[in-house]
Amino acid sequence: MSTEMVTADALPDAHLDLRGTPCPLNFVRTKLRLEQMASGSLLEVWLDAGEPVEQVPDSLAMAGYAVEVVEERQDFFAVRVRR
Repeated sequence: MSTEMVTADALPDAHLDLRGTPCPLNFVRTKLRLEQMASGSLLEVWLDAGEPVEQVPDSLAMAGYAVEVVEERQDFFAVRVRR
């Protein structure tokens, strides 16, 4: 496998910045965005610490989406979820 393929697979197809968005709106907006994407696409969602990052990944998993990564960044969390 070439490095180019690995890099392309690791990059999200779309971003959604939901910092400052309260629950459950952040889950609803994430789910709506995922429904607009092609099957197999990767979405990176930026969430606040606390309730958003605690609730949204679990809710997405219960809705049948594959949460691949929850990564802590400097002031927020980046969640990568596969459509």
